[in-house]
Amino acid sequence: MTDVLARSTAAANAAATSPRGKAADAADPARGNILYEAHNLTFKGGTGIATYARALAQAAGRLGYGVDGLFGVERSLSRGQDALNEILAFDAVDDNEWLSPFHVAWRVLNYPFNALAGMRPVELPRSGLVTGPIADALRPFRRAYASTRLIDVSMAHFKLYGRPARIKVPERPSIFHATHPAPLAVRGCPNIYTIHDLVPLRLPYTTLDNKKYFYRLLTSLARTADHIVTVSEHSRRDIIDHLGIDESRVTNTYQAVDIPAHLLDRTDGEVADDLAKLFGLDFGGYFLFYGAIEPKKNVSRMVDAYAASGSKLPLIIAGGSGWQNSADLRKIRDERFTNFRIDGNMVRRERQVRRLDYLPYDQLVNLVRGARALLFPSIYEGFGLPVIEAMALGTPVVTSSASSLPEVAGDCALIVDPYSVDDIMRGIMAIEADADLRWELSHRGRVQARQFSPSAYEARLSKLYNKLL
Repeated sequence: MTDVLARSTAAANAAATSPRGKAADAADPARGNILYEAHNLTFKGGTGIATYARALAQAAGRLGYGVDGLFGVERSLSRGQDALNEILAFDAVDDNEWLSPFHVAWRVLNYPFNALAGMRPVELPRSGLVTGPIADALRPFRRAYASTRLIDVSMAHFKLYGRPARIKVPERPSIFHATHPAPLAVRGCPNIYTIHDLVPLRLPYTTLDNKKYFYRLLTSLARTADHIVTVSEHSRRDIIDHLGIDESRVTNTYQAVDIPAHLLDRTDGEVADDLAKLFGLDFGGYFLFYGAIEPKKNVSRMVDAYAASGSKLPLIIAGGSGWQNSADLRKIRDERFTNFRIDGNMVRRERQVRRLDYLPYDQLVNLVRGARALLFPSIYEGFGLPVIEAMALGTPVVTSSASSLPEVAGDCALIVDPYSVDDIMRGIMAIEADADLRWELSHRGRVQARQFSPSAYEARLSKLYNKLL
């Protein structure tokens, strides 16, 4: 579920007026309170699940629920040391630190017992002492609870004992909602879990997940969860068919796309100026793919199709490194995509296929807005957020006939067979050459994106929570 635009929304969507966002302070006591497992929000690079968790918490806050968050931290926290806990929760940690012999021994000796009596997270103070994007990510929450190595400890507990780790917080929530499959539970309230997709089970060769653990966890949740939430009808049907869950226990809420008005309202000329200055690109003069470079994204076939199309427009690939992508990265760096251009007295080396890493949110929105088309021929998506984000910005989309993508795109995108380089090539050639087609897809796409607006999402979410309460 990772994608670059999703990763960049933390700073853009965070409320800057107080340590807690406005939605967190506007709770309606009659609505009850929801405790969200939102561990992905603390990741520095961000993830698609983080974007989902943020949008979920913000929507619940606007609906009047009290919104609390549960997170994992690397350092040990102590009750009664509020200021120090606020610092330690966001402390920098060397990636190799937990591989040291001391920490390996600590895990072996402690993980089997850490959750036996239940996990009691520490409430983090919200003084505003710590600043920055990760601290901002906690703003939608009325209270933020932190537990050391939350996910790792709960995974070890589940592997040893076959049951979720119990979470004990001072105020029992009306609902506990885990934003991804996590072996955590709260007694005395409905426990619901979001399963975004079954990629590790249906395409095991595309992920590095521990398949034995993932299968055991999902089959356990299928038996014990009070409800399962997912993000498309395709994923809902997968979950029902392959995990054997009754249809009444699985709800599709889709996802929400909320691009700030000040970015939507920018003129084409303003966007064009930024593209020229920042990237040396012309408005409407390039193709764009964005997302983590990983097997299910189908980057190699897309690059081959682009090369076969003979297009002179550059292909921009914006995204993090992902995993199992050495072949994709070699293809992106292929010397056949190197051109030389005479500029005055200088000979400049240019790349037809260019890769960009992490970008600030406003720059990435401009990059999507200015593309001739978004190319997103993924072979499997639980939802496919980049498709709707591009449509909301009026950018034509070429996407695939696989998984949830035809459902989300409707008749508002050019649909291609993701396993056929020739079909992807024909899609690229058609979208490049046909201005009328681009105009039609742009117009239809804006209409399609409204189905995934924040207000539509809140209506679906309210119906779900009212049913459970």
